[in-house]
Amino acid sequence: MPGRDGIAGLVCLAGSLGLLALTRGLPHPALVPIGPGFYPRIVLGVTAALSVVLVLADLLERRRARAGAAATVEAPLPLIRNPRLVGATFAIFAGYVTLMPLVGFRLATALFVLALQAALEPEPRRHWLRIVLAAVFTAWLTHLAFEGYLSVLLPRGRWTGF
Repeated sequence: MPGRDGIAGLVCLAGSLGLLALTRGLPHPALVPIGPGFYPRIVLGVTAALSVVLVLADLLERRRARAGAAATVEAPLPLIRNPRLVGATFAIFAGYVTLMPLVGFRLATALFVLALQAALEPEPRRHWLRIVLAAVFTAWLTHLAFEGYLSVLLPRGRWTGF
């Protein structure tokens, strides 16, 4: 029987393969060399491959644990090690989704990356410049890739207009 990691890997594998099958039904425009299913297929393919790796790693770990069964039994790890951080991450993401239609993709993404990095950084006051630069660079690079290279219009803000 697979462990928690193996089960998570199997669930992710099933989900990514199911979604990958659904991308076959996406229309392919005649004038564009890369259709709308290209990048989702890459992401879902990588997710499926990593899920297989996770399942195999779990099986190998269980095999090693059975071989060393005479050793002391360790207590299982808690399911969530830092529930406050998990809650903060969900709250920051909810704020991102809420702000995007109001302030637009660029500003909302910069604020999201800034807030998430500050929440995840053990001592954010020491690294504010790096956090701000990473947030601005991430928003700029994502905007450049999607609007400049892929010609995908990103959400504009009702309050900001950009």
